[in-house]
Amino acid sequence: MLVSAKEMLQKAKAGHYAVGQFNINNLEWTKSVLQTAQELESPVILGVSEGAGKYMCGFKTVSAMVKAMIEELNITVPVALHLDHGTYEGCYKCIEAGFSSIMFDGSHYPIDENVAKTQELVKVCAEKGLSLEAEVGSIGGEEDGVVGMGECADPEECKAIADLGVDMLAAGIGNIHGKYPANWPGLSFETLAAVQEKTGEMPLVLHGGTGIPDEMIKKAINLGVAKINVNTECQLSFADATRKYIEAGKDQQGKGYDPRKLLAPGAEAIKVTVKEKMELFGSVGKAFK
Repeated sequence: MLVSAKEMLQKAKAGHYAVGQFNINNLEWTKSVLQTAQELESPVILGVSEGAGKYMCGFKTVSAMVKAMIEELNITVPVALHLDHGTYEGCYKCIEAGFSSIMFDGSHYPIDENVAKTQELVKVCAEKGLSLEAEVGSIGGEEDGVVGMGECADPEECKAIADLGVDMLAAGIGNIHGKYPANWPGLSFETLAAVQEKTGEMPLVLHGGTGIPDEMIKKAINLGVAKINVNTECQLSFADATRKYIEAGKDQQGKGYDPRKLLAPGAEAIKVTVKEKMELFGSVGKAFK
């Protein structure tokens, strides 16, 4: 059964740990994340970008697959199915498709328009029992064609969005999507602390979790981050394991070309990555507490 991310993130914030959002791109991705969460008794959020949703034949297909998989795999830990960096129109499509959580990324709008659109979605999500994530300040890098420069969020604008009643807030603090460059200056903890002071008990979200040093992750959690997004790292581990399988010629041995065998090493690699992140975030064993 899918649940809203609201309660799991409130518990994470109070318990000084973070819940991982792991983006899914196909059946193997989803299965690996769910099985690892169940094994480690960790709450988990499955993130779906609009591009990934389109690739998987639409949000209704994704929702049906996830719900069926939870039932077939006997998944009992809390699972939220979450739209990642959603457009205004995309949010309504996911609400209709049966997602349990959505993100409206209004960071590229003027703050007044971001507030107005977010306020409308707060009301709709409250009526339907969905959790809602909002964003202030852009996340650097590129995702699904959306390019951000990584500007730090204005704490006062964060407060304006948080006061609307959203369940979680993504605030740009110098984080980026994809790989971090060698000259990356690091997270702005000064900005994060200022946002935390203005937003109080609001669970904060850290996008671009791949490549951030462990000590920065832990400090961010201590400063109020309760949700951390991971996508690129799973992609890299999947690609590396698949490459090694093919380069070793295993796809030419017996029926090694069978997709179930060809994709298996990558799926196992994702499990390892997810486990490492859940242990780092501190969510292991927290599913039923």
